[in-house]
Parts: sequence; structure tokens; C-alpha cells
Amino acid sequence: MTSPHTRARRRDRRVYLRSHPLLFGLLAAARGRGVRRLGGTVLVHDADAYRQALTRLPLDRTAAGTTGGAAREALGGAGGVLFDQEGGGHRADRRGLAGGLGAAGVERLREVWRPLLVRGLAPLGRGGEVEVVALARELAGSVVCALLDRAADPRALAEAAAGAAAASVRDHLPGLARPGAAAEAARAAERLREVLGDADPLAAMVAVAAVNTTVAALPRAVAWCADAGLWGQAGDAELRPRLAEELLRVTAASPVLPRVAAADGVVGGCPVRAGDRLLLVARHAAGAHRRDPDGRAPAGPGVARLVFGAGPHACPGARLASVQLADVLEALAPYRPVVTRSRVDRRAALPGWRELTVRAGASAPDTPRPPTACPQRHGPAAGSGGSGSVTGSAAASGSPAACPRAHGPAGGARA
Repeated sequence: MTSPHTRARRRDRRVYLRSHPLLFGLLAAARGRGVRRLGGTVLVHDADAYRQALTRLPLDRTAAGTTGGAAREALGGAGGVLFDQEGGGHRADRRGLAGGLGAAGVERLREVWRPLLVRGLAPLGRGGEVEVVALARELAGSVVCALLDRAADPRALAEAAAGAAAASVRDHLPGLARPGAAAEAARAAERLREVLGDADPLAAMVAVAAVNTTVAALPRAVAWCADAGLWGQAGDAELRPRLAEELLRVTAASPVLPRVAAADGVVGGCPVRAGDRLLLVARHAAGAHRRDPDGRAPAGPGVARLVFGAGPHACPGARLASVQLADVLEALAPYRPVVTRSRVDRRAALPGWRELTVRAGASAPDTPRPPTACPQRHGPAAGSGGSGSVTGSAAASGSPAACPRAHGPAGGARA
């Protein structure tokens, strides 16, 4: 009999094998050894070697085919985009983001996405369906607008950021360049700048990184949770944060980190020469291929956070990703959704779904409604969440999205 986690893995594997079948087929075949050289490329699967490559080996962060090089191309050749920086410039830009992505900043951003969750998931309580990818785009675009203090349309921003990343992805991963790719990337970068309203390269980088990882991660995590029957853990306040980290670990939104060595060195006992290409397989380093997600017995932050990198260049949005996914799981848990349709996005920069549609499961309460409170008229509803819950705090904020009975949907939460 097929186990729930086996079903979840089979579905999730489709995002790799249908988007980049040759690359991920090669990585799966080579993972038997922690570090393996193939010509001028070094594949790194082992967790310790992965950390070593990111923290002890000098890296060329502007080389073609690296994350920094791809970020520059996605933004029209602009430098200073965090991925490609070193030293004081890198530290200064990370400090600039710390206010928005630290604990206090993430709490402020929760007030942006929680009303959107209440409104976006409301059809499940009426027996309808929700397309999770579209919801993830709206969440991502709205959060980026708030984080950057931009008045852009969240959906337009999400579309432009996804387009900019997709247009440069072929230089980010091994393979032959497509004719016209450079011109396509330039047009996509210009479109993103138009939506943002300025040419700030750091703002554009934040938009590209946040949108693409969110749109890749959230729907895949929801699908895994549905297929593996993890809604009980998702509904448990103690287990939920750990489950969120576990789901981010096994789905690994950025499964491969392409790098280029800037100097000779050794990684996991394998000699590395300056100019060698490194493919750091984050999902294998984090054990995503062999350890199922479980909030009751998590891998631990030392392993789970490897999907966000390691060292001074680790992703500064790790806290945001974990908290946001935990809120999504909390909002969905009462409905115990099941997946009704899924379709892989073959053009996206990161492996993910183009469509993932869910409906409330048979085991969900009859016509569940999100607990709401309306300070304008109705008072707290029975079973309302506290001020720390998704629906409770959305209601307490007085957002129209928190009360479906009198005021209609919110007009959109953004900066």
C-alpha cells in the first residue's frame, strides 16, 4: 500500500522532472557520493561539504552561471544586488534589509498577508475551490510592496518579478543558451523596473527573490501537506512552526545553488580549482530526498536552514518564509484540503506548480468558516483565534477582510 509520504513525494518530484529533467536526473543519479567531479563541474551533495563550499571557499559572485550572475542578468546588468556583493557593501545592504526581515519587521508584514489569507481561502468554506498558486502570487506581491514601501499593484509586481527571473534562468542552470535570451531578459528587467517605479537594483533583487521563492515554496508545501495528511500537525500550535520548517526543507524552493570557485581549495576532500563550477545541491544537503517532513521529529534548524544557504550570504528571508508558511498552514488546517488539480510550471525560474487547486476535504467540518471578529458591529465569533492567530489578528485589526458578513472584501493590503 502506498504511504501518504510516498504519494506526496511522487507528486512533488514532478516539478523537478518536468521543468529540468536532465539536470535533476543527473543530480539524483550522482547523489550516491557526497562530492563528485564531472569535468570542470563539482557536484556537492554532502551537508558538511555544502557548508564548507559556502563558508570557506572563495567564490566568484559575479561569474556567469552563478546566482549573482543570474541576478545581474535578471536586473538588466545592474550590480550591487546582494547576491554578487562582498565585504562592506554586502554587510550594509543586509543591515538595510534587517529591519524589514527581522522579528519586528515580519510581525508587521503578517498584518499584510493575514487578511489576504482570510479572503483568499473563504471559498473553501462555501464548498468551492482555491487556486493556491494565484493566492501565493498575491501574497508575495503584497508583501514585497509593503517591504519596499511601493504602491505597485501586487499581482503586476509578482508577474514582472517572475518574468525577470524566468528570462534569465537558462544562464543560471547548465545548458545551451537560447537565441534571443539576452534581449528577452533585458525586456523583462525593464518591465520590472517600470512596475517598481524606479531602477534601484536592491529593490528589484528583493522583488525577484521574494516572489519566486514564495510562489515556488507555498503551493508545493500545501500539496505535500495535503497528500501526506499532515493537517493535524498543521492545526497544532506547537507543532506548526516546526512543520513549516520541515516542509520548506523537503520542498527546497532553491534546490541547487550554482557557484564558481574564485581560488583553489578543497571541498569535502575533493580538490577544487579556480574557475570550477560548483553545483551545491541544497535539497540533498538538507536530506530532503531521504527524510520525510515531521513536526514531531524535525531535522532541526541546523539541517533545515541549509535550504537557505549558509554563512554570511545565507538568505535573509528565512524567518519570513517560515512564519508565512506557518500562517498559511494554520489558515488551511480547518478545511483539511485535498488537491483536485495540479500542473507543473515548465517556464518558471524555480521548480514549482503553474496551477494547484484545492478544495475542503471530506474530513473537514461541515461548511467551515474562518473564525472572525468585527469590532465595527458583531463582536467576536465563537471559536475566534487569539491575537496571535491568522484569523484572530486579522479580525482584531478591523480589516474588512476579517468580516464576510457586512462589509465585503478588503480592497487589498499593501504599502
